[in-house]
Amino acid sequence: MVIEPIILAGTQVRLEPLSLDHLDGVCAIGLDPEIWRWAPVPITTREEMRNYVETALRWQIEGTALPFATVLNETNQVVGSTRFANIDRENKHLEIGWTWIGKPWQRTAVNTEAKYLMLRHAFETLGCIRVEFKTDSLNQQSRNAILCIGAKEEGTFRNHMIIQDGRYRHSVYFSVIDSEWPEVKRGLEERLARRS
Repeated sequence: MVIEPIILAGTQVRLEPLSLDHLDGVCAIGLDPEIWRWAPVPITTREEMRNYVETALRWQIEGTALPFATVLNETNQVVGSTRFANIDRENKHLEIGWTWIGKPWQRTAVNTEAKYLMLRHAFETLGCIRVEFKTDSLNQQSRNAILCIGAKEEGTFRNHMIIQDGRYRHSVYFSVIDSEWPEVKRGLEERLARRS
């Protein structure tokens, strides 16, 4: 698996390699506390967002992540961020996560198309045999969204993380495996066609 910065372009959005050049854009829409309600560490200031981006870029250099800015094609506006992470080249799998989208674009085609682009790249270009997702067990909106893209729920890691307020977070894991990808792809393409 050769994982390097790439632009993944769709009809509505493109995922472009995240950089500090995106800092103003991600701050403009991403400092809303509600976006970070279920995150282990909330991002509420420009400095925290800068640290978030710099951490993602450090992980990229270390070879464990590939972060993206989510950008609307029509306006070139940054509307969120996502990444490939926990990359395991030897076992041909990775995680899609650290995904957040500004409130006005939630429950639109933005997340569906971004996940479609990432899954297609993971299975059809990188040759992954597994793509995983995880979310806080209390984040029902995220759990529903992951199921809607066609991922299968696998189970819950109890007391998986201690988040900033001291709560023990249980993380629910989901995955799509290579044999499921054709059916998941068809479902995502049908959903995107209905929304266009």
